[in-house]
Formats: sequence, C-alpha cells, structure tokens
Amino acid sequence: MTRVQAPNRLHFGLLSLPVEEFTCWPGLDGETGLPVRHFGGVGLMIDHPGLAVRVEPADEWTGEGVVGGRAMALAQRFVNTLPEHEQRPFAVRVEQAPTEHIGLGVGTQLGLAVVKAVAVETGHSDWNAVELARRVGRGERSAIGVHGFSSGGLIVEGGKQPGEAISPLVCRVTFPADWAILLCMPEDSANWFGIRERQAFARLSRLAPTPAETETLCRVVLMNMLPALASGNLEAFGDALHEFNARVGDIFAPAQGGRYGSPAIAECVKNLRSAGLRGVGQSSWGPTVFAVVPRAEAAMRLKEIDTIPAWMAHASPGAEISHAIP
Repeated sequence: MTRVQAPNRLHFGLLSLPVEEFTCWPGLDGETGLPVRHFGGVGLMIDHPGLAVRVEPADEWTGEGVVGGRAMALAQRFVNTLPEHEQRPFAVRVEQAPTEHIGLGVGTQLGLAVVKAVAVETGHSDWNAVELARRVGRGERSAIGVHGFSSGGLIVEGGKQPGEAISPLVCRVTFPADWAILLCMPEDSANWFGIRERQAFARLSRLAPTPAETETLCRVVLMNMLPALASGNLEAFGDALHEFNARVGDIFAPAQGGRYGSPAIAECVKNLRSAGLRGVGQSSWGPTVFAVVPRAEAAMRLKEIDTIPAWMAHASPGAEISHAIP
C-alpha cells in the first residue's frame, strides 16, 4: 500500500499567452529575434486544504472516495504506459480532496498523487513528477503544480516552445516560514475549465501580440518579486505580487470580463487591500483569492473575514509519500 499526501497550488499568473503568428521576439538590427516561449508563470504550493490518496494492488480496478472514479481512470491511464508484464489492477481511494476548478490546481495534484503511488507500487519510485505528468497528460499549459508537487515552495517556470510537453523549471524558492497565506472563497458561478477554458485561450490568441506586457511581467518577477522574497521583505513582495497578478488579470480581461473573474472576486480583493493587506490576488481563474500576511497576524486577520468562507494555509515543502510492504 502506498499513500501520497499532496499539496495544493496557487497560480499567481502566466507570463506569456500564445498569440497567432507570433513566434519570435523582435530581434537585433531588424532581424528575426529569439523564439517565443508560451505560458510560463509563477505560483506557490500550499499545505491546506491538501489532498490524499491511497493505492494498493487488487484483483480488479476500483475507485473510492471523492472523485474516486477520476482517480482510478488516471491510474489506469498510467498503468497502460507500463510494459505489459508490469500492468496490474489497483484499488484507488481518494481520502481527501478539495472541490475541483476553484484555483487550487486539484486536477494536477490528484493526477500526480495517484500516479506517484502507482509508480511506487510498480517499482518506479525514482520517476520524477515531470515524467509522471508526461505519462498522464498533465502540464499542458502551466507546469507550476508539476514542478511544485515534489519540491514545494514558490515556483517560476519558463514556458514552452513547440514540441515541449512540460515547461522547464526556472526557479524554486523556499517561502519564508514566518509568512502565511489567507484564502477566501467569494461566491462565484464561473466554471473556467474544459471547453470554456479552451475557448477563452482561443479568443485571447487572436489578439494582437503584446511583447511589452510579457516583458513587464518578467521585470516584476525578476527585479521585484524574487529579490523581495530572497530578502524576506513581505511588504515589497506583497506589492510586487499584487501588481503582477493584476497585470495578468488585465491581459485576461477580454475573456473573463474584467481584471478578476467576477464582481465578487473583485470586491473581495478590494476589501482585503483596504484592510491593509498587500499581496492580494486571484489564483488562476478563481474564485479562490489569496493574501500573504505575517504568520503572527494570520489568526487575527482570519477572524476579521467573517462574511465569506476563508481559511489559513502555509507554504508546502511538497508531497509526502508512505509505503507499506505487505
């Protein structure tokens, strides 16, 4: 039996959207420039609410617990990539999992947790998250959850060029232990996944290329966010994080109707900022809203949020794996 406890993922924003016929940056002396990498982004792995799955050999395939059917299908897809003599059925149980499609990267973490457990059971415990994700088709756009699954921390990934399955890891930084993250869940009916998400990206891809927007986002990350994180300056980090997230939201405005995914999300961000919190924004398409705060203030700040569901989390060091030999 193998049990995997996986973190969740906050997505602060993408660095570059794929735009039709925009494949190279402007080059020197009027020549064709360097190739464009699509997507890329910044995010943080967090410990709560978390996700846990358990896998063990069985006589036939079963999937139990919340999203147990989806977890079993992921395990079957992974097993089908193995040599025939290693293929066997498993009992898959999802012990804990948040609601899907709320900005916490549940799909990727569920997929990686399940296939990691099966990989351990089939003698492939040395396969890393990138290999596991490639085998079950995760990381199509963002690879933050893939790279952060094992290592945790704040992740910067550099985007994909044509032919690359998974965006490469550029930077992984340990999040300060004396910082905490408040998470809020405004009421929101938007379902930004599946066909609707693909249609949104297709619409955005038809817009005019905006190299300056990507260059600005990269500047905020490299010259503001990461230095502030390295020096433990929460105020400067919060300002950079909020600006980065808001600028990404403005790029997505034609698809989601504004800087944030709904009026309720925009109001939540506004209220948290008005309360003096700096590092506030929307994770992925929402509706989860995050705010980075001093750990010593987290409990007090959480009590102040009494009108919408909210909870406290901390940066995660990555997945935990336990294996019992029968």
